[in-house]
Amino acid sequence: MEPKIIVCIKQVPDPEGPPSAFQIDTEEKKVNPVGISPVLNPFDENALEAALKIKDSLGGRITAISMENKPAMSILKKALSVGADELIIIKGDNVIDLDSHSTAQVLASTIRKTGEYDLVLTGRQTADWGFGLTGATIAEILQIPLISVAQKIDIEGDKAVVEKLIRNGCEVVKTSMPALVTVSSEVGDLRLFSLKALKEARNKPVTTYTLNDLGIDPAILAYREIERLDPPPSRERDCVFIEGESSAEKGEMLAVRLRQDNVI
Repeated sequence: MEPKIIVCIKQVPDPEGPPSAFQIDTEEKKVNPVGISPVLNPFDENALEAALKIKDSLGGRITAISMENKPAMSILKKALSVGADELIIIKGDNVIDLDSHSTAQVLASTIRKTGEYDLVLTGRQTADWGFGLTGATIAEILQIPLISVAQKIDIEGDKAVVEKLIRNGCEVVKTSMPALVTVSSEVGDLRLFSLKALKEARNKPVTTYTLNDLGIDPAILAYREIERLDPPPSRERDCVFIEGESSAEKGEMLAVRLRQDNVI
């Protein structure tokens, strides 16, 4: 059996960027990254790696799906460079800032439009908002089994066998397919791609849909509402040099200063 695998991916501001690169707009209630490029959501990279491991052993076809208003093609095509066979992008001003349920509605409609599939993989959460609800909601809309927080995925015949993380270890779960699995970082980091693979990715199909193409009325979608967004508290630090004639005197003065500052 050569499985047909769907992987949902998302571009996010680089979570490794310094705090100074993120500006809080309290009026617009937005976080604006400044001077840093977007990256693939790290957990989505784990999901993509899980799909590639299955393809390595069984063959099959991988379709990556992403919802972006302003897609960074060099970032999204990374999925094609590492081994995905097709990229689908849902684009438009009306696909940004959707809540988790509406995001899942759009993705589920896109998955249905692709035709038959065996496995849908998502990251366990995103690195920007991190709600961790979209994958489970897609499974509910598609009415397929859900296994969450996977660290290993195998396919045996028409069944998916998943090692699922639990509080004190892991458990092995077997389910019929089609099914949806949310993937954790324990699967492993996304592999690197070669220059040859990068060139080959240019010839792989990239399809763009709008909500109209999917038959979705934007009026039925709900958008995320933020009541309040404040910048983090200031972390200003003062550097104080402790003076003294000897190490013992400096130690004593340090203890006095720490007591004055209620540190000890």
